[in-house]
Amino acid sequence: MHTPISDGKADMTLNERRVYERLDPLTGKVATVAPAASVADALKIAKSAGDAFPQWSKTSPAQRRLLLLKAAEALQAMTPEIISTAMAETGATANWTSSNCMAAVEMLREAAAITTQITGEIIPSNKPGTLAMAQRKPLGVCLGIAPWNAPVILGTRAVSTAIACGNTAILKASEMCPATHLAIGEAFRRAGFPDGVMNVITNDPKDAADVVAALIAAPQVRHINFTGSTGIGRIIAQKAAGYLKPVLLELGGKAPLIILDDADLEAAVNGAVFGAFLNQGQICMSTERIIVHAAIADRFIDALAHKTSTLTAGDPRKQTVLGSMITPEAAKKMDAIIADAIARGGNIVVGGRREGAVVEPTLIGNVRADMTIYSDESFGPVKPIIRVNDDAEAIRVANDTPYGLSAAVYSANIQRAMAVADQIESGICHINGPTVGAEAHIPFGGVKDSGYGRFGGKAGIDAFTSIRWVTVENPQQTYPF
Repeated sequence: MHTPISDGKADMTLNERRVYERLDPLTGKVATVAPAASVADALKIAKSAGDAFPQWSKTSPAQRRLLLLKAAEALQAMTPEIISTAMAETGATANWTSSNCMAAVEMLREAAAITTQITGEIIPSNKPGTLAMAQRKPLGVCLGIAPWNAPVILGTRAVSTAIACGNTAILKASEMCPATHLAIGEAFRRAGFPDGVMNVITNDPKDAADVVAALIAAPQVRHINFTGSTGIGRIIAQKAAGYLKPVLLELGGKAPLIILDDADLEAAVNGAVFGAFLNQGQICMSTERIIVHAAIADRFIDALAHKTSTLTAGDPRKQTVLGSMITPEAAKKMDAIIADAIARGGNIVVGGRREGAVVEPTLIGNVRADMTIYSDESFGPVKPIIRVNDDAEAIRVANDTPYGLSAAVYSANIQRAMAVADQIESGICHINGPTVGAEAHIPFGGVKDSGYGRFGGKAGIDAFTSIRWVTVENPQQTYPF
């Protein structure tokens, strides 16, 4: 059994009298024990963050940059411990958690870099003798609610830019990986951040709705960002709207991967396998529809099936490409998706078996629009293959979803690929690359039911600051009365 990496100091966690257990999804044994915060604890932590804001907002960019760089160093040094913890909590492989840590370190370094890029502008005024300015100002306390599937990346993203912009932050940890998210807070503590600037709160799953509602309602909290399901995102947006608090939502996806008939098949197969099965397909950008031109479909599917059949799935503590799913229940959901597809005329191209929380990488052929796998986000390693006759049909199928996060197009003709990509309704689109990809300095987010707002780079500055109009005027100006 692992214990949480954070020791609870510096307002990282509260109410250590109440705890809850997170079970290892593969073994069913206790993976970690974490503090189970109450609503009262949530309000205390909001007050702590609010009390720290006035001083932190006045901290120089150089000091913020230094501390963020130290947090990056601390997180990097903690990587082996975090890998062990996340493996037990989420069933993820060491490679996936290691890449999470590397990406989170880069996010912290990028956040450090933007501390001197939070600039305003001089605006021409129609009033003679007036200097008009737009200033970027921090918002106050920013609440970040992060999921379990890319825990170090998304937990760090939820707070790093906010803190770089002069806000204080609360990370509401996922109930599925409390110790992994506490590790992010511990990195900030080791870096020497003042008390109350970065806070992590963990809670028992049965208390989640009440704790989140209390944090959203807390007067100190002025902004909420949430990464997770569209259903929960709607609830959070509605609650925040009641208090006129802005939100940034990165929600579900049904990412299409379009293979045009002139694509490099080997490259397309490699991109499809990576995008479909990385982290057991439990990524918001995971390839959820493999859309292939009928003219090359047989050759592509044969090559894709062969590549997929070489992927191993099993205990993440051993040498394997795919680990376990987040819960046994999530794995059982794959059985239902497969059964529905077969009952409606689909066929298993490769895979299809499950053992406990481990699901083989699976491809389903002959997919039609009336199947669950066509319309619903599987969030697992079971993927549909859809044949289309031309580019127009490929675009129609790609857009035949309420989601719009990521997409990809493979073609040897870049102009053709650009024309297709331009008609796909998504916040992200890659040409000749997989649907899964992110960089700390690049705007990231979706459209339609995949949310709104953007993380990353200058878009992140926009999200975590407000614009204030300031003028310096002629005191001798005249007035009409």
